[in-house]
Amino acid sequence: MLAEKSLLMIPGPTPIPPRVAAAMTRPMINHRGEAFSALLEEVTTKLKKVFRTEQPVYIFPGAGSGGWEAALVNTLNPGDAVLSVSIGDFGDRWCRVAAKLGFHVERLRFEPGQAADPDRIAEKLAEDRERRIKAVLIQHNETSTGVTNDVRAIARAVRSHGALLMVDSVSGLGALPLEMDAWDLDVVLTGAQKALMCPPGLSIIAFSERARAAAEQSTMPRFYWDLKAAESSRQKWQTPYTPAISLLYALREALQMLEEETLEGAWERHRLLGAMCRAGVQAMGLRLLAEDERTASNSVTAVVSPVDPKRLRKVARERFGVQLAGGQGELADRIFRIGHLGYVAPGDVLQALAATEMALAVCGYDVQVGKAVAAAQEVWLRWDPGQGR
Repeated sequence: MLAEKSLLMIPGPTPIPPRVAAAMTRPMINHRGEAFSALLEEVTTKLKKVFRTEQPVYIFPGAGSGGWEAALVNTLNPGDAVLSVSIGDFGDRWCRVAAKLGFHVERLRFEPGQAADPDRIAEKLAEDRERRIKAVLIQHNETSTGVTNDVRAIARAVRSHGALLMVDSVSGLGALPLEMDAWDLDVVLTGAQKALMCPPGLSIIAFSERARAAAEQSTMPRFYWDLKAAESSRQKWQTPYTPAISLLYALREALQMLEEETLEGAWERHRLLGAMCRAGVQAMGLRLLAEDERTASNSVTAVVSPVDPKRLRKVARERFGVQLAGGQGELADRIFRIGHLGYVAPGDVLQALAATEMALAVCGYDVQVGKAVAAAQEVWLRWDPGQGR
């Protein structure tokens, strides 16, 4: 199988559009000159439209997970209590980051496949009569389990308490509906390597007015992730240290592609991709990890594997040219995942399902080859834009 024809269907890093890759070949420029200032202003202005916010958006060189640390060290004080709401591996990781930084972490954990229950979050916060909890940490979309949280409902529960609500939307922003200002979210963070269709290397984060006011009172030590330094530089459309210029070129092009499709159009495309993938998986007789299809993710589908998932992925990759993702943490030997976010079209989902069917057959699972593809085709054929809203 030609390696360059392998189809990448993992939930990040995602495929890079040719025009985004081409943008990175632009000549290097003076990062302290007028051309860079114009580039940074254009990119951050476009990002505000994707975040659906009027607040400043900051771009740090780094992994999307760096946003976890940036959110915490800029808005809290040593020893503050935070409520970590986890529905999977990435929620657990953010919890560990908070603990490593010295915060007092209270945990509210849901079983893999479940979404966070806003009522249980409200109950947990109601127990905090002294208002010790200063922030609530939540995933918009849990990449490890293929489950999307109802962030809007969670925000309503948190607002009545007064804590800051911090949202990790690394595998959500650009693919799934999210309204930072309208939903009254305090911190939203993402990475460039998912629905934003860029290579890894950019951590992107926005703070509400409430969060920026908290930052003025924060005494946590910080340097690389310092919001005050970033804001001071942003006033001049500069950065506190050397920026990832080539990645900013890529991000500008990717955001232009999103504008051409429209953000609502991208949300609709991902609704279709998710519906197609789930229909195909269920047609194979397989079980979704997501317990409630209403909270099943439209950017990644987690599937309980009836065969060794590592062997399944190896066969799909080496024999049928499709790269699937494995499970993480406690799910490593239980599931495989099909990513369908970013630069992905319905035909890619059909190819991924076809490869999955054939790989299952090779691994000895009794599957009717073609049934999954047919089920997904039927969804595509009958799709009514807006029906999933």
